[in-house]
Amino acid sequence: MHELGLRLAGLLRAGDLLVMTGHLGAGKTTLTQGIGEGLKVRGPITSPTFVIARVHPSLAGGPPLVHVDAYRLGGFAELDDLDLDASVAESVTIVEWGEGLAEGLAEDRLELIISRGDGPGEEREVRIVGVGHRWSDLDLDAG
Repeated sequence: MHELGLRLAGLLRAGDLLVMTGHLGAGKTTLTQGIGEGLKVRGPITSPTFVIARVHPSLAGGPPLVHVDAYRLGGFAELDDLDLDASVAESVTIVEWGEGLAEGLAEDRLELIISRGDGPGEEREVRIVGVGHRWSDLDLDAG
């Protein structure tokens, strides 16, 4: 998951929104850690479950990473209270557990659906769906 995050970071720029879906332990935060490393932001990147959102400034002049955990939010109104739309244009914004909540933050977004395999290993399957004009020409099948 970390390696995938590093690869995705090379595609990301300010204004990009990523909406992640997957069960507990699927690798959402590990993927975000890889993205953060690739974007060269200040860490450590940990799950923001109890603080809801964290901002990681860039150490290399790039966009900051806004990392949100929507798991405990009761709906779009609570997400809207975080005022993320004010920072989406200047940041790379990742919303874990964001399906059904975060899509309204930007017309263009990447939706990442992460599944764990049934076997004894830590194998994951990641389905990446690009939504909007920004992602229309990219082949993002991470398989």
